[in-house]
Amino acid sequence: MNSCLLGFEDIDKTQIAIVGGKGANLGELSRIEGVRVPEGFCLTTEAYRRIVEDNTEFISLVEELSLLKAEDWGKVSEISGKIRNLIEGIIIPQDIDEEIMDYLKRLGEKNAYAVRSSATAEDLPLASFAGQQDTYLNIIGKDAILRHVSKCWASLFTDRAVIYRLQNHFDHCKVYLSVVIQKMVFPQASGVMFTADPVTANRKITSIDASFGLGEALVSGLVNADIYKVKEGVIIDKKISSKKLAIYGLKQGGTEKKEIDIARQNTPTLTEGQILQLEQMGRKIEKHFGRPQDIEWCISWGHSSDPGANPSNEVCPLSSEDKIYIVQSRPITTLYPVPEVNTDKNHVFFSFGHRQMMTEAMSPLSITFFQVLFKQMTGSPMYEAGGRIYVDVSNEMRSPLMRKSFVKGLSAIDVLMQKAFYNLIKREDFMKHLAKSKKPMVGGKVIASWLLKTIECYRKNDPAIVEGFMVRNRAALMDLERQAQMISGKELFDFVDQSMVQLKDIIFDTYGVVFAGAYATNWLNKHMEKWLGEKNAADTLAQSVANNVTSEMGLELLDVSDVVRKYPEVMSYLENPSDETLLEDLANLEGGPEVCEAIRGYLEKYGMRCSAEIDISRTRWNEKPSILASLILGNIKVYPPNEHIAKFEQGLKEAKQKEQDLIGRLQQLPGGSWKAKRTKKAISVLRNYAGYREFNKYVLVWYEWIVKQVLMKEAEALVRRGRLEEIEDIYYLRFEELKQVIETNEIDYQMIKNRKEDYEIYKKLTPPRVITSDGEVISGEYDTSNIPEGALAGVPVSAGIIEGRARVILRIEDAQIEEGDILVTTFTDPSWTPVFVSIKGLVTEVGGMMTHGAVVAREYGLPAVVSVENATTLIKDGQKIRVNGSEGYVEILSEKEH
Repeated sequence: MNSCLLGFEDIDKTQIAIVGGKGANLGELSRIEGVRVPEGFCLTTEAYRRIVEDNTEFISLVEELSLLKAEDWGKVSEISGKIRNLIEGIIIPQDIDEEIMDYLKRLGEKNAYAVRSSATAEDLPLASFAGQQDTYLNIIGKDAILRHVSKCWASLFTDRAVIYRLQNHFDHCKVYLSVVIQKMVFPQASGVMFTADPVTANRKITSIDASFGLGEALVSGLVNADIYKVKEGVIIDKKISSKKLAIYGLKQGGTEKKEIDIARQNTPTLTEGQILQLEQMGRKIEKHFGRPQDIEWCISWGHSSDPGANPSNEVCPLSSEDKIYIVQSRPITTLYPVPEVNTDKNHVFFSFGHRQMMTEAMSPLSITFFQVLFKQMTGSPMYEAGGRIYVDVSNEMRSPLMRKSFVKGLSAIDVLMQKAFYNLIKREDFMKHLAKSKKPMVGGKVIASWLLKTIECYRKNDPAIVEGFMVRNRAALMDLERQAQMISGKELFDFVDQSMVQLKDIIFDTYGVVFAGAYATNWLNKHMEKWLGEKNAADTLAQSVANNVTSEMGLELLDVSDVVRKYPEVMSYLENPSDETLLEDLANLEGGPEVCEAIRGYLEKYGMRCSAEIDISRTRWNEKPSILASLILGNIKVYPPNEHIAKFEQGLKEAKQKEQDLIGRLQQLPGGSWKAKRTKKAISVLRNYAGYREFNKYVLVWYEWIVKQVLMKEAEALVRRGRLEEIEDIYYLRFEELKQVIETNEIDYQMIKNRKEDYEIYKKLTPPRVITSDGEVISGEYDTSNIPEGALAGVPVSAGIIEGRARVILRIEDAQIEEGDILVTTFTDPSWTPVFVSIKGLVTEVGGMMTHGAVVAREYGLPAVVSVENATTLIKDGQKIRVNGSEGYVEILSEKEH
């Protein structure tokens, strides 16, 4: 029979399945030169298996537990308690008992020991189970140790551990427990050390929490720790707390709390030498494990396993002769990954997803395809971190002129991002060491060209310019679509290279119109407030503008809804449509052919769209038309027939009335004729050009759909040849790897498996708006002094005040909108526009004045507030809220409506 015990010296990181995360880490720590770890051994998972695997009562209870949900906490607690009692009552087999005794004799059976749980899913790089199972300190004697081994096994089924596994979809039967039995150290000081600052996430700062006695006082929250911050061998901050209690070991076993003498309560726990020694050791451990670590440490007079070595339990002064012991190290799982750069200079990155209203994780193919596209467009690289795209703007931030322009422009995109950059600018020590790139993101010649085109477009103010662009660019995309249908294999990559150049020309050629419309909007808002005290005047003036492909998309779905509403059988089917055969099924229903024709016509124009549409791997409406079903039914429920025309005409009427009102009031002012003339011109430019801003995004998404269709053909061919198991596996290849796979017909499936696992973790991360190359997350904050107490601050992007029921929706497929609802979501991109026709207001966690949700909200006349942090968690579905789109805040008025 194989041994169920392994000494630390026989353990390494490959043995997690045998000794769990804690045990494997202790084995690794024991191998690091210069790191002192108290001696010990692990009772392997084989011992746990032997006591439970053939126990029918245990198996039955675990099966019952697996059927529950995390919300069933009462039943979870009941069954978990039964399992714990069962495990603690099982007699440990004699051979395991004897093995433990033999090892204790080698280490000293009279010594005190710590008995710690070590789960096989604990302290892994991508999932933290830390604290889910139990630890017992100062356990003396074989019988007591065996009893606490059983308690550790049972702690695998504490309520908190079971609920954690249910929430994270871990199988109870696939998580095993090892038990660590380790010589006790009775320290004068102990604590935790993070090799990346847990507050700012800065990887260059080590943060050390320290208190007197055993670390349990600190971990359990009985005392406030001293906190020391160290950066590259220099102590940069100290916070000395009042430490009134400490926990010490008792001679007979167990622990006790003891008050610290009042004269020593505010004494620093550590000397400067010990702080720096800890930092050096932390960096050594971090280097060994290859990622930032959360380290438990203690400092003792010596390696004493006898609490009687300090019989009075007095707090004694520490000296450089004292020994530092490391009792655990685990990866810090809460840190957001850092974009990788190959220089020692400071870099600062912003989240491209926040600028594109798409903060969700992207697949490797999506990220790398967009990196290639961005490089073609700007000549600059994009960086990958945590399944998202980041852009390095270190060069732009170095130059005072470029910095001012760049940061000022962020107000239209994301105000919290802008405020984060303003906070960073105050950091002179960081700013003076910013990296310089060889080439700016957009060259001076390009900017000069855009400026000249903007002036020319503003001066001409000709709607025919916009219409000409739209006709030519639609034709160009249709031609690319025809070309794409005829290519395959290696030709795909030549096609992508050439078509990206064409796409760049299409988009760059139209920036004069886009910037002219934006300038007119900004000019009107600025001058109407200055001259008339009228805030956000452009919001109303922009309603029902021409050539806005995004707002037209929402209105045209009303036309489709009008066709559907005539046929009850079709409406009934759309309540629960098939994802795969919707159009085929509809064709067999009364009125189905007419409905199919309407839906196909809509998809021909807008079927390339979807939520998070810059991600090429996302399912398009063309691929899953059933996504539109709930939107169509919502339109029918909320609006009468012919609402498209009514909504457009109402918006147009309000815009004209606002123009007449402004012009009339301006003419009464000194210099009124001149002011009115300039304002008329700006309004005309806005209404002629502002709608086109959305067309460039439409072109980009259409282009991605063209490329995606070619990629999917290649994926289907790889599946037929047996190289891919599933078509969607192509998403876990990088774009350059896909080229290699097509050329060699070879693929590494373990790599795909690993990337799928990483992607599942990345989906749960919250990407920071701004992050540095040190990993520091730079945040922004609002001034809340001028908003009502308790209100949620944000950015006003569409004027007006509305009250209604909050409808918190995270996926467009789940949109069940009723009359008077206010949409609350993380972000909106153009795919959400069909929802806008049915709501009365908008609240998002991300966005700015010129992002898609804001633009469409203004066009539809919906009060909107964006960049409301944590809106989808702070606002509950069904609550009555008030959205102030003029001042920029949201008030929660009542609990859920009934």
